[in-house]
Amino acid sequence: MQKTVLVVEDEFTIAMDLQNMLETHDWRVIGPVANVQGALRLLEKELPSVALLDVNLGNELVTPVAKFLKRHDVPFALASAYEKAEQIGGNILAGAPNVGKPAVERSLLATLNRLVG
Repeated sequence: MQKTVLVVEDEFTIAMDLQNMLETHDWRVIGPVANVQGALRLLEKELPSVALLDVNLGNELVTPVAKFLKRHDVPFALASAYEKAEQIGGNILAGAPNVGKPAVERSLLATLNRLVG
């Protein structure tokens, strides 16, 4: 079964880079999507193996998406420049691995693979 990853990223160029990087390594990308509403719509249709979340999506935080993922036992990682993302997005983000922004390919792939087991 192919591994799936929801990508929530509001910066178009970064989202496309992430999608290309992941698809090159045989991940099926759901999205990318740039806002909370769009992410929740996609999650209602399909639960991914894992998610990759930017913390700050323009004028909103990714927190509602993280809460949905936790409720449905979907692991997630952050792709954020914030060193302590929980200080921005709340305790729901505490302990989530952060691959940074921009994400380094090796670190991103290792983190996602570790999360899906």
